[in-house]
Amino acid sequence: MLPHEREITEPVDLCLPDGRLNPAAVGWTRRPLHRAELRGWGRRKRWEYWGIVTPAHIIGLVASSLDYAGVHGVYVLDRASRAEVSHDAVVPLARGARFPQVSGAGPVRVAGGGVRVEIDQEPGGTRLRAYAPDLTLDLEIPLPEGHESLGVVVPWGPRRFQYTVKDVGRPVRGRLVLGGAEHEVGEGAFAVLDHGRGKWPYSVIWNWAAGHAPGLSVQLGGKWTDGTGSTENALFVDGRLHKIGAELEWVYDRSDWLKPWRIAGDGVEVEFTPFHEKISRTELGVVGSETHQCFGHFGGRIRAGDGSWVTLDGLTGWAEEARNRW
Repeated sequence: MLPHEREITEPVDLCLPDGRLNPAAVGWTRRPLHRAELRGWGRRKRWEYWGIVTPAHIIGLVASSLDYAGVHGVYVLDRASRAEVSHDAVVPLARGARFPQVSGAGPVRVAGGGVRVEIDQEPGGTRLRAYAPDLTLDLEIPLPEGHESLGVVVPWGPRRFQYTVKDVGRPVRGRLVLGGAEHEVGEGAFAVLDHGRGKWPYSVIWNWAAGHAPGLSVQLGGKWTDGTGSTENALFVDGRLHKIGAELEWVYDRSDWLKPWRIAGDGVEVEFTPFHEKISRTELGVVGSETHQCFGHFGGRIRAGDGSWVTLDGLTGWAEEARNRW
């Protein structure tokens, strides 16, 4: 289970001055160390996605720039009734979108189509605010001392690459106001960050899973990293990252997304049982996306860095398949 990838421990530029991938940036980190100044218009993808799980709700928030469009949105699932509220916006040329170069440092600002997202990031944590019709979200997401996240650079080639930070199991507190009713976010809640900066190929498929319970988190990915020498797989025990270098096999039924999923590889024997499916589709002519994100519970086990097996029973989160033409 020892990772074959290189661990990066000092700050590094993601790109060379001509915009190509910096070979010194390829590897993984325990905290954000990459400076992502993406040069050249047209293939750049930048986003911040936060997923928040509470005993009563599951919340998803995305702010993104694809160069030719900004795609922003807020989603809320009522876990008891299964009622969904979703507000999405597409802003031509991503006008007005503002993103920092370093994860966790600096403001994010996007607005359009009735959706506004404001993310303020400081060394001690993140303030997350979102506004949409009949919906207000105001959250504080502290960064505990010693808490580790997984940063990975995935190299398809010198001009196509992605830097991602997956930060799972952050504490969160604040409020959600939905249809005039206020809901407290705090006890039993956690937050997950997906920070992305890169230059992508036109067509791509990925899998992503993230789950958490007190003291234990899991982050797994697949398909999009296959054959690159990089993986975005990790186990977190009491906030400490155990990197998983294996490529994983994802088995699920595309005709029935709510059937159990299986995610397996060297030292990974994970089962995921969904209780709700969220479907997202965007069509903009020659570009489009389709995502099936299933919320549910994890089981199985993963081998930690010391060789011991850690059971995942009790983790809640999601697993998804996304297909993009962009």
